[in-house]
Amino acid sequence: MNPEECFLLGTVRKPHGLRGELSIFLDVDDPGRYEHLESVLVELRQEDGSARLIPFFVESMRLTGPLTLMRLEGLGSLEEAEPFRGARLFLPLEALPPLKGDQFYYHEILGFRIVDEAMGPLGEITDVYELPAQDLIVMQYRESEILIPIQDEVVKGVDRTKRELYCHLPDGLLDIYLNS
Repeated sequence: MNPEECFLLGTVRKPHGLRGELSIFLDVDDPGRYEHLESVLVELRQEDGSARLIPFFVESMRLTGPLTLMRLEGLGSLEEAEPFRGARLFLPLEALPPLKGDQFYYHEILGFRIVDEAMGPLGEITDVYELPAQDLIVMQYRESEILIPIQDEVVKGVDRTKRELYCHLPDGLLDIYLNS
């Protein structure tokens, strides 16, 4: 399995204790949904510098606020856990919980068309930037890259069948990009 078929679950912060437990930061909205994982894919660096996703069975998990303590099968000491420091954890896309209504995962709207309430169909979503201040949709429009804030006032809905994302773009947003 490769990372394109998966979603990022979190990152190993560091080994915890002397028995191979790992301190994990779960980068998800509701860590409790993942409290009973059977397995996880760990992105580990190989000797040649490349990275591979390696499956591991999860022996135990304990949610401790924003961090989680996880024990993976085969890790029994601090020395065995140390190479996992900084490793990213993945799960297959099929493991994502289904969303209701107008909720969407960022990876699923790539290639969708933006439809504005006033202007109609505009362009295609090429990327989503997850920034500390705000997440942004990247739309290709008239050979320009347009950044659209992901806010309830702007993003109004999604139609997965038509592959469209409905928006109410702020006045003047397109002009900023087209007149520069």
